[in-house]
Amino acid sequence: MIEERRLGRAANALENYLLSHPKQKASMESLMTLIGDFQLMTDYWQRGYDDPKREEVYSQLLRRLYVLTTNILTHDRMANSRFLTSVYSRPRQIRKDWSMTTVRQQLEEHVSNVALLDLEPENTREQKRQKVYSEHQLLMHDLFDYILTSRLWNDSLANAFIEILLSPTIDTTDQQLIVSAIMLSALNAFGFNKFTVLMNVYMNTTDMQVRQRALVGWALCLDDSKTTIYPEIAEMVGKACEDETCRNELIELQMQLFYCMDAEQDQKIIHDEIMPDILKGSNIKVTRHGLEEVDDDTLEDILHPDTAERNMERMEQSMKQMAEMQKQGADIYFGGFSQMKRLPFFNDMSNWFVPFYPQHPAINNIWENTKGKKFLQTITKIGAFCDSDKYSFVLAFEQVLKQFPAKILKMVEDGEASPLPLGGEIDLKEQRQPAFARRMYLQNLYRFFRLYPMRSEFANPFDDMNKYLFFASKAFYGSKLQMCMTEVGAFLMKHHKYDEAMAVLGNATPQESDFDYYMLMGNLLMRMPLATEASATGNFFKALEIRPKNEKALSGYARALFRYHNYEAALMAYEQLMGLKPEHTGYMLNAAICLANMERNEEALKILYKLDYQNPDDNKVKRVLAWVLTMSGRYEQAGKNYHQLLSTEKPEAVDMLNYGYCLWFAGDIMEAIVHFKQFLLTHGDKDYNMENEFMNTEHKIIASHNISDTEIQLMLDALAD
Repeated sequence: MIEERRLGRAANALENYLLSHPKQKASMESLMTLIGDFQLMTDYWQRGYDDPKREEVYSQLLRRLYVLTTNILTHDRMANSRFLTSVYSRPRQIRKDWSMTTVRQQLEEHVSNVALLDLEPENTREQKRQKVYSEHQLLMHDLFDYILTSRLWNDSLANAFIEILLSPTIDTTDQQLIVSAIMLSALNAFGFNKFTVLMNVYMNTTDMQVRQRALVGWALCLDDSKTTIYPEIAEMVGKACEDETCRNELIELQMQLFYCMDAEQDQKIIHDEIMPDILKGSNIKVTRHGLEEVDDDTLEDILHPDTAERNMERMEQSMKQMAEMQKQGADIYFGGFSQMKRLPFFNDMSNWFVPFYPQHPAINNIWENTKGKKFLQTITKIGAFCDSDKYSFVLAFEQVLKQFPAKILKMVEDGEASPLPLGGEIDLKEQRQPAFARRMYLQNLYRFFRLYPMRSEFANPFDDMNKYLFFASKAFYGSKLQMCMTEVGAFLMKHHKYDEAMAVLGNATPQESDFDYYMLMGNLLMRMPLATEASATGNFFKALEIRPKNEKALSGYARALFRYHNYEAALMAYEQLMGLKPEHTGYMLNAAICLANMERNEEALKILYKLDYQNPDDNKVKRVLAWVLTMSGRYEQAGKNYHQLLSTEKPEAVDMLNYGYCLWFAGDIMEAIVHFKQFLLTHGDKDYNMENEFMNTEHKIIASHNISDTEIQLMLDALAD
């Protein structure tokens, strides 16, 4: 009701709720004050007074009611969850003073304390360093949980956080963690002031890492349903999109989100296809005792001299494939590090989001004192590991170390060899790019929302299309980002995300000359089952109006007409295309299919004979020729073509089906039954319905070959045996 701006009814509904929950006395008092203010405004209106600020007052009351309602929801959510109750209570019991003045002072003191460590005597410096970082880690752990479970913020609290997040006197690691806590809190309960903090920090910070976290935060927290209460959301978003850098970063972010969400699918490819070749090509084998070097097999080399070389080539190719996947944005380490997220380190929620720093109390001792220190520090420096995976790797390194052959480890420690992470080394210059920082952060988030044991307590943006597809948000309507909708729509369509692409393109306002938009929309509509012929062909027609002789536009127009069985118009379009490219096999073949569907079989065969002569090994041509011959009653000729099609190494199921028709029409019932049954075995769809095939899809064709409905039923009975 609040989102629909129905203030009076919403207030009454909340009052009824609070009457049944008498423990929330403070909330009821706040509501009664609000209702009193609303009645006062209503009284003035009923008496006919002209109040120029009536709209403003109504909106203010609506916001007050929204804040009150959301805080009640937040309270109820925490009250009904032992986990959230614990997260809420713990920092408030440990630290009584949560004023922003105190928090900022403590954050700034940490920076000063770290700077002063260099002045400490050597014999006490390390002990003091550990104490400084341990105490600070506890503070940040508490602050993270405090922010996460906070209710909606007022203006002064929001401004205090903005100052903290933009201050050069506060450590960037702390600022990044605070941004993540704000985002997580705002995802669970949208708060305008929390959103404002994220937006303000993104627009004004000079710290690249903080900026990218803030960008991810406000983009994922966008909520169209709240723009009726806070129209400033669209204004703020529109202002941000005036900047070209912002628009480019939003485009990249939207694409990166989809790459990130393909982590499980990418992992399956790595596990099933890539890793076996990598292990096969190396001289390392995996045993229950760890990794072992394999001695060269002289006998194997004599008997199969090319095997080792082929294995090495496959390994190199797999390594390149993995590097290419990573370069394109794939999360290649998700599966490999998933098991490590069960380490006690990740019981602390803030550790899923804290940027990697070697002084973290949980890893500092390993980082500085482990036997394989050089190996550890090199691999985490050059690999594309997100913060979460770096912590996992360091914490598990002592166990990993035991798995390594001593010879390899010694070579690395002595500087004779350098470790190379799977996926290749990432140049430090690339690691400093905003896109890289954003990708690593998204991987941190994805791991949390997929692997954290209590993840169900949080609103998961990766499971909500309204969140991860932020380009479809109406907050961008009217902004300069609308110019970028086609680019993102094309990306989504390329990745077969048709519903998402349609949602994004629905947010665009194409110009009359926007050729790319109309082409993309036409191609997209042809993949949407409920799209009409007019909508699909209409977009291609508009593209043709912009570029009348464009081959792609004309081809799309022809395909759209064909898809909706408008064969006569499609034939005219294909004839135009053949005029542009007379020898184009595809256009000639499609024209022949149009003719056949119009029962102009002789004209179709004239084209098909020519194509078959010119392309004797083209099974697409042979398949159409065989079917048109069948439709023409030339069953013997059709049968010869089907024999050729079915004698290939991997015959197509559709050829078995069509040959079954050919045999049936020719009167060879027994052989027709054999081929129909073979089709059903090889088709792959267990639920395929031959009755629908015979009685609906192809009924007209079957009837035209003088086969009655009784004969169809007899055939169905025969196939059921």
